[in-house]
Amino acid sequence: MSGYDASATARVVVGVSGSLGSVTALRRATALARRLGAELWPVLAWEPPGGDSAARRSPAAGLLVEEWHRLAKQRLAAVLDEVFGDVTAPGVPMHPVVVRGTPGRALVATADREGDLLVVGAGRRGLQRAFSGRVSRHCLAHAVCPVLAVPPSPLESDLLAVHRRNTWHLPMDTRGL
Repeated sequence: MSGYDASATARVVVGVSGSLGSVTALRRATALARRLGAELWPVLAWEPPGGDSAARRSPAAGLLVEEWHRLAKQRLAAVLDEVFGDVTAPGVPMHPVVVRGTPGRALVATADREGDLLVVGAGRRGLQRAFSGRVSRHCLAHAVCPVLAVPPSPLESDLLAVHRRNTWHLPMDTRGL
């Protein structure tokens, strides 16, 4: 963060999904907002199941959009409560936002000022890296403001290793059993 003009930062925008990577990014964004005297803007992006094109084809989707939006707000509130315990706990002004759209586009659209700082989780290591890094790559390529890609917590790597060790590998052909 050397050379970054903290006085120009009005908002620290952070992508929140509930994943361990996004929680790590949220904690880092909170510390930065506190240090910079900025507002914290946690953003949860959501899309209708099957995407917008599927929603447009479904006659019932129009009725469900409000419910999907409500569920997204509920999920964001639950993540913030899980991380902070109380909405006032971060110690910085907070403006939670729920945006309809893909995560990368929603984050770039929210962090639309040059003085913003956009914080995203950098994704997991291993097999899922090709998919989990998509949001951070989109933000790095399209944001008009500085982007901080937060690497996964060492705890996340430890949890994934434990999960891999404890996963049962069942044979695909069970006829011989």
